[in-house]
Amino acid sequence: MKNYLNFESEVKELEAELEILKDPFNKEGISEVNTSKILSFEDKINKKLEKIYSNLNAWQKTQVARHEDRPKAKYFIENLFDDFISLSGDRFYGEDKSVIAGFAKFNEKSVLVVGQEKGENLDERLDRNFGMMRPEGYRKSIRLMKLANKFNIPIITFIDTPGAYPGVGAEERGQAEAIARSIEACIKLKVPNISIIIGEGGSGGAIALASASKVIMLENAIYSVISPEGCATILWRDPKKTLEAAEAMRLTSKELFKLKIIDEIIDEPLGGAHRDREKTLENVRDSIKKNLEYFENLSDDEIVSGRMNKFLQIGRGGGFSNKTDTSANLSFKKNNINLLIEEFLKKKVFYISILAAIGIIIAFIFFL
Repeated sequence: MKNYLNFESEVKELEAELEILKDPFNKEGISEVNTSKILSFEDKINKKLEKIYSNLNAWQKTQVARHEDRPKAKYFIENLFDDFISLSGDRFYGEDKSVIAGFAKFNEKSVLVVGQEKGENLDERLDRNFGMMRPEGYRKSIRLMKLANKFNIPIITFIDTPGAYPGVGAEERGQAEAIARSIEACIKLKVPNISIIIGEGGSGGAIALASASKVIMLENAIYSVISPEGCATILWRDPKKTLEAAEAMRLTSKELFKLKIIDEIIDEPLGGAHRDREKTLENVRDSIKKNLEYFENLSDDEIVSGRMNKFLQIGRGGGFSNKTDTSANLSFKKNNINLLIEEFLKKKVFYISILAAIGIIIAFIFFL
């Protein structure tokens, strides 16, 4: 059974009529299927979907990104990679089922794959904590990223989470520290890491694995510091003002691409990724292949500096500063004391000699 969003009511009605047309066993008994009418209906549905999905607002895109039939990380891992070997545990506390991680082959080359998994049904979602990672999940990811870095293996991450798990147990086990360590590990990698936001990229739970050489989004995915509901509750004390919050946060792929927060947008089939999983899979495969080839001829230093500069330049040139040179933007004005200290350290031997000579002269005068 298909699941429809509230703005797809017209499409739902048309598709219900189409199913009746396709069924030869109607109320009147066995009848001939009218293929021309079916084709006409299919064309009408496609036009309706095109009209709806070309005019989605930010909140509607959020709903599409959260669609329960949308392909999850597990689907991409199973269908894009060969010889996937799942690895578990952080070697400190335990296993976190909200993240799937392991080594695999992509186009006959080894890669590390890390995916935040929400689950396909209610039981799976409960088991995987709705994709909300705990500290042990981030520490497992860090462990495997360091291992991949040691053996020069590229890393591919699939981001799909409403955020890191905010429970008491997670906080007691160092949730914030684990996220910070994960960001640090991502930034320092000497191998390319490619992050693909396939659904919902929420808060620190997403950025912990998305501090990557390339940050890519599916067309109808979202990426934000907080959920629209949370933002509306904080700013307006009204969780119903989700549209205003979503628009203000600029969480859609097009807005984020304009702001240079992400590097690429992967097109989705008409009506969203959930309507044609195979086409979505093909588009993601092409993007991964293209980006891995891009990094093949880059040195370790170029990969590290490229990633660092990419994040340091976010927000510069978009109203904060017109300069694009990172070193110039990050410079600070030194005060006179700092300048004096630097000058002394540069010529410390000279100044120490002068002070010693002055001391000798003073001692000679007093003891003469």
